[in-house]
Amino acid sequence: MKVYYDRDANVGALRERRVAVIGYGSQGFAQSNNLKDSGVDVTVGLKADSPSRAKAEGAGLKVLPVAQAAAEADIVMMLVPDEQAADVYAREVAESMTPGKYLSFSHGFSIHYGFIKPPEDVNVFMVAPKGPGHLVRSEYARGAGVPCLLAVNQDPTGDTRQLGLAYASAIGGGRAGIIETSFREETETDLFGEQAVLCGGLTALIKAGFETLTEAGYAPEMAYFECLHEMKLIVDLLYEGGISEMRYSISNTAQYGDMTRGPVVVNDETKRRMRHLLAEIQSGAFAREWMRENRNGKPRFRDLEHQSEEHPIEHVGRNLREMMPWLSGGRLVDKAKN
Repeated sequence: MKVYYDRDANVGALRERRVAVIGYGSQGFAQSNNLKDSGVDVTVGLKADSPSRAKAEGAGLKVLPVAQAAAEADIVMMLVPDEQAADVYAREVAESMTPGKYLSFSHGFSIHYGFIKPPEDVNVFMVAPKGPGHLVRSEYARGAGVPCLLAVNQDPTGDTRQLGLAYASAIGGGRAGIIETSFREETETDLFGEQAVLCGGLTALIKAGFETLTEAGYAPEMAYFECLHEMKLIVDLLYEGGISEMRYSISNTAQYGDMTRGPVVVNDETKRRMRHLLAEIQSGAFAREWMRENRNGKPRFRDLEHQSEEHPIEHVGRNLREMMPWLSGGRLVDKAKN
């Protein structure tokens, strides 16, 4: 595995080109502001009635309608949600994809599954930060960075990899490391990680633990602290030094319980179900299901989202967090700005 850093990238080559960032969500906010601070000529492409327009302009960014931003740019970075990308591309961007231009993404979803099919004479690359956009921004602002993945899907001009490295460096990835991969590998591993471990697996485990304790008669507040609040403390140790260092920091009692009881909860049956999730991702079944859900107006998505928001752990958590005012200071997410 080859890892690249700022010394391997020529950000000057990126400064010679105009970049259009399409979208101003978590990644759009982070990447456009990081690019601006790195001296890159960047424009944000948004719908005229986008609620994000004022946020982007408030950050000192130039904002144009999507079609105009794409037409005037040399590099178009698509940072709209996966389920919207194909429609936005077809309606607002495709016409501007003339020979020699660069079309880029931070997730391989649309290219890997064929929802977007750029012309063969257009360069296509991916720079995928391995962290949420708000972290990409906060790490850059403090002089650090979030590792990035780099992949090239089409390279008719022969310099797409160099431009991708420059882009990754300009958003802070070169400070932490830029790793080469493929659109397929990034897409499939990313979806699997989100579903089985980082988001789906983690939140399901937290709620199941909370429910087990409260159904057994323990106070909801105690269940919240044990199953959710302390998760950050453990994850910080894992992030800093891996599993072994986390175990070094906890008590022997906790470590013994970890090593003997953890496999009772997450076992061969769990891995069998994980392999099933991975097979759905590899075959494209999950991608097709998600795009179909979006076309139908997201009824299941919205129902599940509502159920989650009304779960007792959310109500208990809101009350407990009000007792910890320091949590509101220096938040990564400020919905009024990002």
